[in-house]
Amino acid sequence: MRTATIQARINPKVKAEAQKILNKLNISMSEAISIYLTQVTLHKGIPFEVKIPNALTAATLKKIKAGEELHEVGSVEELFKELES
Repeated sequence: MRTATIQARINPKVKAEAQKILNKLNISMSEAISIYLTQVTLHKGIPFEVKIPNALTAATLKKIKAGEELHEVGSVEELFKELES
């Protein structure tokens, strides 16, 4: 039974980006929040690691966001072939 309501203030840009991804997954925002809260309950905490990235990870994430030094493959199979070689 779903009767509880949650209100949260979210950065509009973050909400819009999340909504695009959820639309592709065919999941509503409410369903995504419900999944998250269910996982919090099952894990008895946040269901993923929350930490500040080290310098290398932060630099890599910055490059990714800027579209720099990206490597693309045509398929998952191609990716695994490259990883195995």
